[in-house]
Amino acid sequence: MNISKVYFTDLRAKNGDNLLQKLQRLIKTAGIGNIDFENKYAAIKIHFGEPGNLAFLRPNYAKAVADVVKELGGKPFLTDCNTLYVGGRKNALDHLDSANLNGFNPITTGCQILIADGLKGTDEALVPVEGGTYVKEAKIGRAIMDADVIISLNHFKGHEATGFGGALKNLGMGCGSRAGKMEMHSAGKPHVDQDLCIGCKMCAKICAHDAPQFENKKAYIDHDKCVGCGRCIGVCPKDAVLPASDESNDILNCKIAEYTKAVIQGRPNFHINLVIDVSPYCDCHGENDAAIVPNVGMFASFDPVALDVACADAVNAQPVIQNSKLGDCKEEERAAHHHDHFHSIFPETNWESAIEHGVAIGIGNKEYELITVK
Repeated sequence: MNISKVYFTDLRAKNGDNLLQKLQRLIKTAGIGNIDFENKYAAIKIHFGEPGNLAFLRPNYAKAVADVVKELGGKPFLTDCNTLYVGGRKNALDHLDSANLNGFNPITTGCQILIADGLKGTDEALVPVEGGTYVKEAKIGRAIMDADVIISLNHFKGHEATGFGGALKNLGMGCGSRAGKMEMHSAGKPHVDQDLCIGCKMCAKICAHDAPQFENKKAYIDHDKCVGCGRCIGVCPKDAVLPASDESNDILNCKIAEYTKAVIQGRPNFHINLVIDVSPYCDCHGENDAAIVPNVGMFASFDPVALDVACADAVNAQPVIQNSKLGDCKEEERAAHHHDHFHSIFPETNWESAIEHGVAIGIGNKEYELITVK
């Protein structure tokens, strides 16, 4: 595979040339205009941020990208899928409320917002993963698969399970329906917290395999019948049906890579990472800890694997912000992890596993040429 091109611009801005203009110049120079957008639906996959978190990308950046897509004749929309866990984005109504609370609406972004897997996170398309080792059929939010073009707009930051979150995380995990997220996180099948169960039998109504059973008006899942589709998780009104969440971090990363392949294969795709406010944890948290390194800049590429590697390299080249989770690590600990900032803050993670598997299944290349855009 040829070396991939990754384009970069820093965050310096002169009078008359702001960061939004620089972002648009970056993606145009990186070749987004080579995609045929004319009358095409373009899904811009973004994370709207959990309420209480302030590290998510500002809606201004989304508008800058959407405006370029419209300039090229496309029909952009911002999208994400519902979360597996309890929080402000577990169904489409709460999700849209959270997006609005964080400033995302058609006026601020210049395009509409669609929650890709529907009201309860069960509106999904089953997408075969060619050459998948862990996933044979990915469960992707239907609106994302209905789009003609996929663009990922990613906040690059740390992550407690995957090492960091970038293009692969936003595409793979982020585009999975609630059942898809369960598949990535879990090697097992869901179970019921009977203290939360109210015996409404919604899980039984949606199950095609008669797996939810009832005893003393409380549900439990018969794992001999359960196929692990996770639809019961989406319909439970009390969040009493829970995933096992028992998959190892390395296999989680490999599954994310395979879900990414399901999302991007067979259609034009383009990817943007903003390495700013590099918080140690995912934007799914209802808070954000202090950034671990100074802001770096904006990156873009047609190759999501090379893009994530370039951003990881850029973060690891930065000095440590002392009053941060990374600053809390002793120098000898950082040296033991070869000054890989992500390994230092989360030693049990291995972000390289997603990269290596992404290369193996053909979604990108870890070798890249970094091209600076002024």
